[in-house]
Amino acid sequence: MQEINFEADFLDMSGIPASMEELLSAAETSQAITKGKIIKGKIAQKRPDGALIDIGYKAEGFVPADEFLKYDEINVGDEIDVYLEEIENRQNQPTLSLEKAYSIKAWDRITTEYGEGYVVKGFMRNKVKGGIMVDVEGFPAFLPGSQIDVGPVRNIDDYLGKEYDVKIIKINVERHNIVVSRRELLVESLRDQRSKLLGGMNVGDLRKGIVKNITDFGAFIDLGGVDGLLHITDISWGRISHPSEVLHVGQELEIVVIGIDQDKERVSLGLKQKTSNPWDDVVSKYPQGSKVSGKVVNILPYGAFIEIESGVEGLIHVSEMSWTKRVSKPSDVLSIGEEVEAIVLGINREDRKISLGLRQKERNPWELLAEKYPVNSRITGKVRNMTNYGAFVEIENDIDGMVHVSDMSWTRKINNPNEVLKPGQEVEVVVLEINPELQRISLGLKQTENDPWVNISDIYKVGDVVKGKVSKIAAFGAFVELSYKIDGLIHISQLSRDRVEKVKDVLKVGDEVEARVIKVDTDERRIGLSIKAVNDNFSEEDLKAAEEEYNALKPGEDMVSLGEAFGSDALSGLKFE
Repeated sequence: MQEINFEADFLDMSGIPASMEELLSAAETSQAITKGKIIKGKIAQKRPDGALIDIGYKAEGFVPADEFLKYDEINVGDEIDVYLEEIENRQNQPTLSLEKAYSIKAWDRITTEYGEGYVVKGFMRNKVKGGIMVDVEGFPAFLPGSQIDVGPVRNIDDYLGKEYDVKIIKINVERHNIVVSRRELLVESLRDQRSKLLGGMNVGDLRKGIVKNITDFGAFIDLGGVDGLLHITDISWGRISHPSEVLHVGQELEIVVIGIDQDKERVSLGLKQKTSNPWDDVVSKYPQGSKVSGKVVNILPYGAFIEIESGVEGLIHVSEMSWTKRVSKPSDVLSIGEEVEAIVLGINREDRKISLGLRQKERNPWELLAEKYPVNSRITGKVRNMTNYGAFVEIENDIDGMVHVSDMSWTRKINNPNEVLKPGQEVEVVVLEINPELQRISLGLKQTENDPWVNISDIYKVGDVVKGKVSKIAAFGAFVELSYKIDGLIHISQLSRDRVEKVKDVLKVGDEVEARVIKVDTDERRIGLSIKAVNDNFSEEDLKAAEEEYNALKPGEDMVSLGEAFGSDALSGLKFE
């Protein structure tokens, strides 16, 4: 066994043996250097990568620069506490740790003096999964990402290398770890700040703020600790579709406080309230009937909105865009951004609505037509369109009048206008009525001729023998077109003295027939004819009997009137052959 030569070990620089007191002192120092303990050390040398530490041992230990909290602030000669991990390593140097010394002392202090809820300084050292490792007086504590700030953190690197106050929220003795929060301190600070700010705030105050966030329904404004809502309806007196049309994030605004809810800590803000409501004097500025100018700012299926001034818009309804054309889409007439002139038709200040008219800039052409073509005037025009109930005849300037089927013939029931008229045909018609309000003109075709039924007694008398052409055959008889376009009816019972089972067995359409008039009914506009009464031997008594026989027929069963026979409703139940 090698013997320890204390004298050799403790020779001074001159080689002279040390005194016994020096040897005892050196022995005591050597025994105080114990592995796994915190010991005192002194900065012996400061290098770029770290410092050499004198712990009173024969060799100095090395501590890397990154273990120092603020390496640039240490100086040679400074005393520090280090943790002795090994008395001698392979380089015959003590292995020292500054971090472990900090950690052990900090843990003891945190667990014995501080505890959960205590506020301490924290240095943001490095980023780890889920958050940041924070140096709390030398102990590495975990700061979760959700606890870094009051809002979402976009870049954790922005916080590294900085020192903040943090709150100890969890100490796990078993796992030897600590969780801290910066957010809780910020929330508490904001709560106090918010309470103080709300307490000194009044409705009507002008405040400066910064646009923090923009949504579809408005914008949140940071008032310096309190967020206020600027609703989209309070941004402008005029129409806006989205707050981003006026605002952008980061924009500084001066706004008006229009509402405060102390319990819910909510503030309502207004931007348009900084100026007077333009609708207050809109009635005096834009009286009914006045002409206004503006820009088309919005087009919808039912009309176009015109901005008359900032905050004031009027609507030109699609029905007020043209006197004569049927406008189905406002975009066919107007476009966004177009400058237009319009006439004020009406104002509802309470509902903030102004009705405008585009067509009213010109005089109503229907009124002009009423002056130009009074009732009973004759007009020549072209048939432009046909419907089931009549025909439209062009008068002028794209204005049409309608000839109803009931005004097409004095003598016949017209079921469809194409029985009389054709598209493109030029016809002469009579003006029956012009209604400028309803934009309606009623025309008559039959009124261009005299009504033959007015003088029917001069044309046909009972007993007259007449000639005509069969125009239509029905199950109950045959219709014969006489002069003046008047139709007479030969009932099946008047076709022959012999019994007739079917009309078509005796007559067909186009046959020329000779018949005797046995009935003239001016009220019903009906002429009854009889072929069997044409016989020369037919006496007055026979004629009277035929008339009585005709009168005895039941309408709807044995016969129908001419009107009923040619009507669509009646014909639907009859069989024509």
